[in-house]
Amino acid sequence: MAVVRYLMELSGIGADRLCLRWVSAAEGARFAAYVQEYSEQILRLGPFLPDDFALPLAAMDKALGSPRLRWLMGMEIKITEKGNIYGEKLDEQAYRQLLNDAAREEYEKALVLAALRTRPGTVRDIALETGLPVYTVSCRLNELERSREAELCGYRATSPEFRHVGL
Repeated sequence: MAVVRYLMELSGIGADRLCLRWVSAAEGARFAAYVQEYSEQILRLGPFLPDDFALPLAAMDKALGSPRLRWLMGMEIKITEKGNIYGEKLDEQAYRQLLNDAAREEYEKALVLAALRTRPGTVRDIALETGLPVYTVSCRLNELERSREAELCGYRATSPEFRHVGL
């Protein structure tokens, strides 16, 4: 849940649009109060137009399904409580930082790929479309080239142009 909230904040959608509460069937009044509270919160935030967030939503979906992120989330107890084969453990804060860093990197890679799904682009094109810094786009493209998800497809004047390999 924390990773989803982090990605929602990172994407510009806002973590306040996500709410999870555990309520038993015997707690009807409590459930009604939570629904009322969340409804008021959503009204304050205003409408959510999915078309305005098509790129970030696609990137969040891909990032949450990435093997790296899924592995890290599944290994929390092993990493923080049991340790590796040498007995080394990460404290909770270090694990959260590691998880957030991985989530951010996977989200950025997915955002770059989402931008390339419609048409090839230069690093600057992708940076403008995604809102990511040019250097970050360049780094993520390098990773995507190594994993054969993106490739150099030509040049526009002197700028290299990249495309999604699935195109």
